[in-house]
Amino acid sequence: VSGNCPGTTSEQAGKSAPCQGCPNQKLCASGATKAPDPAIAEIGEKLSTVKHKILVLSGKGGVGKSTFSAHLAHALASDTTKEIALLDVDICGPSIPRIVGLEGEQVHQSGSGWSPVYVEDNLAVMSIGFLLSSPDDAVIWRGPKKNGIIKQFLRDVDWGELDYLIVDTPPGTSDEHLSIVQYLSATHVDGAIIITTPQEVSLQDVRKEIRFCQKVKMPIIGVVENMSGFVCPKCKNTSQIFPPSTGGAEKMCADLKLPLLGKVPLDPRIARSCDEGRSFLSEVPDSPAAEAYQKIVKSEFVFRKTPTQMSIVQSVTIKGQNKSCVT
Repeated sequence: VSGNCPGTTSEQAGKSAPCQGCPNQKLCASGATKAPDPAIAEIGEKLSTVKHKILVLSGKGGVGKSTFSAHLAHALASDTTKEIALLDVDICGPSIPRIVGLEGEQVHQSGSGWSPVYVEDNLAVMSIGFLLSSPDDAVIWRGPKKNGIIKQFLRDVDWGELDYLIVDTPPGTSDEHLSIVQYLSATHVDGAIIITTPQEVSLQDVRKEIRFCQKVKMPIIGVVENMSGFVCPKCKNTSQIFPPSTGGAEKMCADLKLPLLGKVPLDPRIARSCDEGRSFLSEVPDSPAAEAYQKIVKSEFVFRKTPTQMSIVQSVTIKGQNKSCVT
């Protein structure tokens, strides 16, 4: 697609000079691409039985989004009266199956749709990792195919009645993020939890993610500073592995008037638990990191009583293309 493409929802779609020779010119010119995607309403209906929906975001890779998402789901599921689901929309790097100990599992289809894979009786998981023949398989897809599988995850999975749906996202502010925002626009979303680490190189990208949320009117529940110091399991002394040279998440939150939900310290036992597919919270429940997770889960921001109806902007211009987000 040309960098000067007017976008499929533009009045000039299929009519401007860059459209000449495009294989989709007739389709765009017909006006069919300007119509709202019917899947948006279908997803709204499908997820109407999900009380709370929380996205876990970060502009930076490697800050622990998937680890946080998995442990947030585990922590919520510790209340056996609640039904929790974890959706992995990191299409090219699906690490959730490994982290929750479901690597090698497969998705089954029933009359009501795809059946998610269960970690516990009240914790369901869905990931593209379950659809690959091997964990080493590379998913080499362009944007439209990624969008299609995200649509299927939201519309075709038999989620049932849920208290919480946690959505783990990839780094950045690209196709997957625009898709999840667009497809959830017909249903309520509590908002996003932003994950960062203390150093400025991470905060710089996280500010972009915050700006993305503001542009698409995605509520921000708060920020979590991950890898916030290293607490030695033996001597209990704290060391700064990633020094907060510009004040860390605390200063960023103060500047941007966002809630800081908590600081999770580094603990080598977290990485080991993730590699072995076990919940760190149940393995070492009295550790400082586990206590930080429990504090975040019990936060008034996460356990808000009334979900917020997400108001999505009509369009977001990305890379010269007009990507519509229908409300």
